[in-house]
Amino acid sequence: MLPLFRDQPRAFNMIFMLEIWERFGFYTLQGVLTLYFVRFLGYDDHQAYYSFGAFSALVFGMIAIGGYLGDKVLGTKRTIVLGLITLAAGYLSLAITDKEHVFLALGLVCVGNGLFKANPSNLLSKCYAENDPRLHSAFTLYYMAINLGSTFALLIGPALATRYGYGYAYFLSFIGILLGLANYAFQRKHIASINTPADKANISACKWLLILAMIILTTLVSSCLLQNVMLAQTIVWLMIVVIFAIYFCYMYQANQRDRRRMWIAFILMLEAVIFFTLYQQMPTSLNLFAVNNVRPFLLGIPIDPQSFQALNPIWIIAMSPVLASFYYRLHKKGVVFQTPYKFAAGMLCCGLSFGLLFFARFLHDEQGMVSSAWLIASYFFQSTGELLVSALGVAMVAELVPLHITGFVMGMWFLTQSVAGFTGAFVASFTAIPADALPGLQSLSVYTQTFAGIGAATLVVGALMWILASRLTTPPA
Repeated sequence: MLPLFRDQPRAFNMIFMLEIWERFGFYTLQGVLTLYFVRFLGYDDHQAYYSFGAFSALVFGMIAIGGYLGDKVLGTKRTIVLGLITLAAGYLSLAITDKEHVFLALGLVCVGNGLFKANPSNLLSKCYAENDPRLHSAFTLYYMAINLGSTFALLIGPALATRYGYGYAYFLSFIGILLGLANYAFQRKHIASINTPADKANISACKWLLILAMIILTTLVSSCLLQNVMLAQTIVWLMIVVIFAIYFCYMYQANQRDRRRMWIAFILMLEAVIFFTLYQQMPTSLNLFAVNNVRPFLLGIPIDPQSFQALNPIWIIAMSPVLASFYYRLHKKGVVFQTPYKFAAGMLCCGLSFGLLFFARFLHDEQGMVSSAWLIASYFFQSTGELLVSALGVAMVAELVPLHITGFVMGMWFLTQSVAGFTGAFVASFTAIPADALPGLQSLSVYTQTFAGIGAATLVVGALMWILASRLTTPPA
């Protein structure tokens, strides 16, 4: 694995560490948020799923805005720093807030993530020339950085929240962002030569004040939407229509070769919505399944049940170098494993991950508790599928769309996760335990029946995607 790192430019190492610390902060929050709604705000499962879905939708729905600011207004690097500062303010606010102001703090986190998220991957894509064979390996390793941060967050955050309170977990998120800012300050020299026209432009004090006012206004709007989920859903769908319209305008202006490549990117993004709907089950339905029906031991070590979510990044870290090496060897042999086939294979893995959980209903104790081996196996397939879809999504954008709109379309890629915030909540709602049911045999029946349905539907979708993949192969550069 070390040769793969040494083969990358120095800027890669800086962005790699930046992403580790930012994701540490975010996943500390995400890992406890669903049960935070249940235990701290008194929501039932259904309300908690949809509130989490609204939060996810806003987090990812604003990424296109951050991408646009990075491309056209502030430049990629300044937008990264502004996003980190906004996130730090959001996590600190959440650590010290009361119940009445929770959603203001969460709104600030949504805005900060929207500013930040698209720009590190956009910056990374600019470190490589067109058709550079290191690109897929670089983005797979970059995805590993995300999961290094989230592994520690998901192991530490839930235990900290359960033992000492949620404020301590959110303060840990704040510390993670401070470390990310420190990393940027000490290593920014490695990206000094990577500039777009927006990076080189001078930003007036008046423009900075306008941007600050927009951050405050957007935070207030986000807070309102988080408390009105149906309104949030309507706004997100309208945002999607507008952004898709802009994308098609860009497509209309492109030449024939770029237009075909942009069509392929668009169809793959639609397929990604299905994947991210499944991904949303990890912090929602799979999380509550672990809390209610899985023995809280990982390889014999007692853990907080919420920390089973760490299985996802652990498997990502284990499989990232394997797949990165696999892609590199295929390239050396002249074998092309096209992105549509990777997406289809990823979806088939996700179908297996949910389908196998159905059989847990046949191997339980008197209380309806099952072995953690079921989750270990399920997360293996889910995480492998994630590497084949989500990890390569940003690389797909870098390859398929024109350079001058990379940041915008990178944000559009993340918008698929915004849509999945609501579709994922809808799917998760089928696992909501009725008020008169107790955790145990009844909840096990509800969870496993729903997971079986999800698995069967996903396997069918994956098979169709594989059949259609040949029609979506990338035209030659």
